[in-house]
Amino acid sequence: MYDIIRQLDEKRGAARLGGGQKRIDNQHARGKLTARERIELLLDPGTFEEWDMFVEHRCSDFGMADQKIPGDGVVTGYGTINGRVVFVFSQDFTVFGGSLSEAHAEKICKIMDHAMRVGAPVVGLNDSGGARIQEGVASLAGYADVFQRNVMASGVIPQISVIMGPCAGGAVYSPAITDFIFMVKDSSYMFVTGPEVVKTVTHEDVTQEELGGATTHSNKSGVADWAFDNDIQALLAVRRFMNFLPANNREQPPVRPTPDPADRKEPSLDTLVPPNPNQPYDMKELLFKIMDDHEFVELKPDYAKNIIIGMGRMNGSTVGVVANQPLVLAGCLDIRSSLKAARFVRFCDCFNIPILTFVDVPGFMPGTDQEHGGIIKHGAKLLYAYAETTVPKITVITRKAYGGAYDVMSSKHLRGDVNFAWPTAEIAVMGSKGAVEILFRKEIRDTELIAEHTEVYRTKFSNPFIAGSRGFIDDVIMPRDTRKRICRSLNMLKNKELKNPWRKHGNIPL
Repeated sequence: MYDIIRQLDEKRGAARLGGGQKRIDNQHARGKLTARERIELLLDPGTFEEWDMFVEHRCSDFGMADQKIPGDGVVTGYGTINGRVVFVFSQDFTVFGGSLSEAHAEKICKIMDHAMRVGAPVVGLNDSGGARIQEGVASLAGYADVFQRNVMASGVIPQISVIMGPCAGGAVYSPAITDFIFMVKDSSYMFVTGPEVVKTVTHEDVTQEELGGATTHSNKSGVADWAFDNDIQALLAVRRFMNFLPANNREQPPVRPTPDPADRKEPSLDTLVPPNPNQPYDMKELLFKIMDDHEFVELKPDYAKNIIIGMGRMNGSTVGVVANQPLVLAGCLDIRSSLKAARFVRFCDCFNIPILTFVDVPGFMPGTDQEHGGIIKHGAKLLYAYAETTVPKITVITRKAYGGAYDVMSSKHLRGDVNFAWPTAEIAVMGSKGAVEILFRKEIRDTELIAEHTEVYRTKFSNPFIAGSRGFIDDVIMPRDTRKRICRSLNMLKNKELKNPWRKHGNIPL
């Protein structure tokens, strides 16, 4: 019996040591934590239950038979984050560079299968050199097995990827399918083909960081939702973010009691919108002031800044927020902002998260770049996303709501449940000046007459009362009462039932 216990301790020790102390020291020297250290930070202390610690690869080619390390480069299991069950896998770069083998993939697939069965989120900590070359097609098959599970889990359980090292080639497609991607600056990168291949094929000189670093993907491509300075910040951010999410698509989002009164007034909002319709203001000020405890977690803060997406709480309950940002491109909708918002709206609908939409949009971005880039199809994705959702939808028009962009931004016509407008709202086909220049183009040389017509048009159409008279706006509210009115509406909508017609799936304009 003692021999067996000794053997168990030795095997556990070997597995915990991974690729050895020297490689662990190298990992630390690069400013990176080890796979197990990351799990310890992510999960509640003492809750991690590890599975498949003794799994080894089955490859005998290229001398691999003599290189077997328990765990085979990935640590898998489950634990809790703030008391709620979460499954996790953490790739170990100290073991074969974290490369994915057949056995490595099987370990990841096992915890994903269990997560689906019990209805718990999956967090993947990625730090891998890619497919294990020595195993050839077996490693590629392993990736495909993981991809298939990512797809089956999509919309069923939340999936979060944290890129904490290399993630290249086919490996990038698993995180791409998951719901959110966190990256670490200067130590993580994602790309389909590396700098060497790029140089050979296109003759471009580019570094790993420029090609697929955290800053690149959080600013330019929009692949990543956040970029953090180090592993610790990223993992703590995951813990915080998980508090907003339900465990699966059959549960409601968690409720956190708050001392912040649901009927709290915010008088400063009465003067948020400037008198000059062409003067910008910061929509984030509105969001922070109406959320519980002034807490709002923004997603993709450095990408497509003309629209804001993120999570907050109203009267203790999670809400998803989509808001135009007048400070950037006047809040216009373009290709990037439409894609950013559409994916987020669909995520919220998957997981029973009510959607708040704050509208100040002068229309879709004009220009050949946008038209040739497919703004018609990409803008339709946001339209499709809002029209398809069945969760509670509350919309507040703060200022401009012009043209087709008015329709797209969760209007009453797209089954918006409660649609409010501030007194400063302007709901029209287009801005007053542009409308008058079309309607009175024969008289356009008369500047005084144009100004007069513009004022008449603004008075008649650029206000919320015409839409209100048709029932397209449920009420015109004082800005200071925005939090109170939204909280009341959310409480009214908590038992909302709405089902779309049966179908295998829709055909979103991809």
